[in-house]
Amino acid sequence: MNRLIPWPRRDPAGRPASRTDYAGALYGSLLAASVIAASSAGGEFPRVQLMVLLLVTGLVFWAAHVYARLAGERLIGQTVGWAEVRIVGRHEWPIVEAAVLPAAAVALSPLLGLGLAGGAWLGLAVAVAQQVAWACIGALHAGASRTQAGVEGLVNLVLGLVIVGAKATLGH
Repeated sequence: MNRLIPWPRRDPAGRPASRTDYAGALYGSLLAASVIAASSAGGEFPRVQLMVLLLVTGLVFWAAHVYARLAGERLIGQTVGWAEVRIVGRHEWPIVEAAVLPAAAVALSPLLGLGLAGGAWLGLAVAVAQQVAWACIGALHAGASRTQAGVEGLVNLVLGLVIVGAKATLGH
């Protein structure tokens, strides 16, 4: 399975997938952007703290999504087995993966001569850019026209820019 493009090629029963699912990648990208915008990392290693905060938040939200899906879609009278937990965990994993590129951007920002604030803005830009990209890719893989994919990308850009605007307004 190609993990760079997180769409299920097979459903949980092993049949060819009948739909695309980029929800985790989109949600995780929006989450990463929100974490960066809300963070005012300080302390002795603020860049490392921001990277850890991104990854830990992604993991916590992944676990919450796995639990919510397992608890919310449970069949009456049946227990949840480990096989189902693994399937749902893999399905929701793009939430965590979406934190990796923004965290890497923050980590590499000193090589570009950026201070902590510049690194945070770079991480935020990467999070918003990947959110827009996943929206467009997901739409195209679902058979949407280029116009529809562009509209979905634009909607996600607006969502990302709301977060950017909040960060700029609040001075984080």
